[in-house]
Amino acid sequence: MSDYYQMQSLELVGDEQASAEVEELFAPSRSSLGFVPNMYRAMAQQPSLLKQYLDGYARFRKTTAFNPAEQEVVLLAISYDNECHYCTAAHSMVADKVSDVPEPVLTAIRSGSSIPDEKLSRLYKAARSMSATRGRPNPTVISDFLAAGYTEQDLLSILLALSVKAISNYTNHLFETPVDDAFSDYTQ
Repeated sequence: MSDYYQMQSLELVGDEQASAEVEELFAPSRSSLGFVPNMYRAMAQQPSLLKQYLDGYARFRKTTAFNPAEQEVVLLAISYDNECHYCTAAHSMVADKVSDVPEPVLTAIRSGSSIPDEKLSRLYKAARSMSATRGRPNPTVISDFLAAGYTEQDLLSILLALSVKAISNYTNHLFETPVDDAFSDYTQ
C-alpha cells in the first residue's frame, strides 16, 4: 500500500468516455504525437485542469527566454524534486530526442549527480531551490544563477514552470499515472 492517497474511483479518461470538450483538448496531442499521453487522460477528469496545464505549458515553451535544452533542465529539475516518475521519464525523452540536452547533462540529472555544464548546473540548482523552498530560494544559489547570465525575469519563468509542474506532477501522484510506451525507455 502506498504512503499517500491515490485515486479510488477516477480512472484515465478513455476515448469512449471523452466529452466533446475533452476531445478538443486531446486533438493537438493526437496530431503532434500520434497519441494522447496518459497524464492528459488523468487530467481530463477535470477538463479545466487539463486546459490550464496545456495553456501554461505552451506559454512556458513559447514565452520564456530559455532555449529548449534549458527548458528541459528546468522541467526535469522540478519533476525530480517532486519525485514524479511520469514527468521525469517524459521530459527525459524530450530532452534526449527533441531539445538537444547534452547526454552527460541528462545522465547527471537523472542520476542526481553533478551536472558537467556550469551554466546548466546553475539553472538546475536555481529551479530545484525554487521548488524545494516553495519560492524562497537560497540567495547563494540565485547569485550563482544570475552570475551565469540569467536574470530575475528568468526566475519568474521558473515560477511559471513550477505552476505547470505542480499540475502535472501532482496529478501523476494522485493517479499513479502509468508511463506511456513512448517514454518507457526513460523510466528509472
